[in-house]
Amino acid sequence: MNAFKFSSLLALCVALSVAASGCKKNPPPITHFNDRSNSGLTGNGQNIDNGLPTAGTFTPGTVPIGGGEAATFNPDDYNQDRNAFAAETVYFDLDSSAIKSSEMSKLSAVASALKSDASAKLLIEGDCDERGTEEYNRSLGEKRALGARESLATLGVDPGRIATRSYGEDRPADPGHNESAWSKNRRDEFVLLHPK
Repeated sequence: MNAFKFSSLLALCVALSVAASGCKKNPPPITHFNDRSNSGLTGNGQNIDNGLPTAGTFTPGTVPIGGGEAATFNPDDYNQDRNAFAAETVYFDLDSSAIKSSEMSKLSAVASALKSDASAKLLIEGDCDERGTEEYNRSLGEKRALGARESLATLGVDPGRIATRSYGEDRPADPGHNESAWSKNRRDEFVLLHPK
């Protein structure tokens, strides 16, 4: 009887193992951006050789990324005003880094403010909702921040004044687990920087 219980338990474990492995989801590929093949690091400190980011870091002196020269300053060396552009937060559709036409007026307001204050710099922080792998969300957050940077460059802002960071899913604006919360978490936030 013990052999029967053991074999039944073993069969159940094998069945559960097979079922669990059949449900595994392969993570989406990490997107690598143009003009980074020689640097090893992106403008926000991500190591593109293995696709793994170092969250919230910045490495000055990186290669150009779409829209002009990459920023060569460290945002942490500046006074950060998070309230200046709080109303200009740009929101994104699911799994997208495309800036919607309805959000362009926010970028125009940020560009106007930067053009009127030559000493100001900007930090763009790309964020995602909790769905997707951590690596995928870091990459998507970076694409969102770089897309806003490129849009600001087309609006006349020197891209060398703009640093980017990706936080992926690490900093939700709303901790909920539904579409209402997720739509608030898919965003770019703009931080105004002034010399200390």
